[in-house]
This record gives sequence, structure tokens and C-alpha cells, in this order.
Amino acid sequence: MEAPHSSPAAETVPGAPTDLPEAVTVTVTVESPEQMQDLGRRLARVLAPGDLVMLTGELGAGKTTLTRGLGEALGVRGAVTSPTFVIARVHPSLVEGPALVHVDAYRLGGGLDEMEDLDLDVSLPESVVVVEWGDGKVEELSEDRLRVLIDRATGDTDDERREVTLVGIGDRWKGLREDLVQPGSDAEVAFPTGCR
Repeated sequence: MEAPHSSPAAETVPGAPTDLPEAVTVTVTVESPEQMQDLGRRLARVLAPGDLVMLTGELGAGKTTLTRGLGEALGVRGAVTSPTFVIARVHPSLVEGPALVHVDAYRLGGGLDEMEDLDLDVSLPESVVVVEWGDGKVEELSEDRLRVLIDRATGDTDDERREVTLVGIGDRWKGLREDLVQPGSDAEVAFPTGCR
């Protein structure tokens, strides 16, 4: 197993949800990679063109697995894989929906100025933009954004359990909890696991 990653983004995860004004927070426990991908498929149901999704978590936490589920449910072309070495991949829709722009900002250090070369501000209105390691780099793209914080056990462990915290920031996400809760239930989330 890999050692814990100590990036500034990873260090901000524990306190992040409470630090954000006007944020709506939903927490989900995921027990396997299959459930993480299913979480992505189900989350895609509430996404729309113009949505910015920021993924934060340790290396191997499941960011790309969740994005793979998003891409599947959005009906986009191409296999969703980690864009680490290409920085960004655009997956056009095959079903007349929004494209998926998948960015890995891990190797980018200079905030939005360095991100400008990717033209994310141009892509955002017509696409769902998912940025791995985007904390401190892409917040200026949109006042409304969804942060997905994935917490996993680190060190020498085979534990696949993840605590996934969805933090909706801005007016767009005020109904996040209602969007994710199944009709007729105030406790069950439209995911395979529980939420708080």
C-alpha cells in the first residue's frame, strides 16, 4: 500500500465542510470500488451543464473511480481514466447531454492562472467539469461548486471503506440533500449506503 499523501488539499479535508459558508453537506459511506462507481452514476443524475465538481482525497481514494461512474451515467464517449499525464480529457456526450471535462490538477501549482491554458472557463457553461486536486486552484471558476471529499484509511490496509462528503457551495446546491434523498424517505439516500 502507498504511504499517506501530504498535499495541502489532503490536509484541508477534515475541516473543510464546516469552513464553508452557506454549504450543504451530505456524507455517504462507500464500502467498495463498485459502490464508489455507483455513487458517481447516481450523482450524475443531479449534475447539469455548468456544474463544477472538485474531488479531493488521498492517492487511491477513488476519485477517478467516482468520475468513471459519472461518465457512464452521463453517456460520454471514451473510457474515463486518470488524466494525470495529459492534465485534462474531454469526453463528448453520446446522448445529447453535457460533455465531461476531467482534469487532474495535481501537477499544476499556480492556481487559476496556470489553469487558464486549459480554457476551463470556456468549457464550463456547456459541460460538467470535474477537477481532481482542484482545491485552491479552480474555485474562481464558479461561485457554485460541489466539493467531493473522499476519506480513506491510509497505510498498510486492505480496507476499501470510504467516507465521502459532498459539500454543495452556492445557490445551485441549496437543494442538494433533497435531490439526493429518495422520495418518501428522510433517511435513505439515492446511494447504496447511508448518509448524514
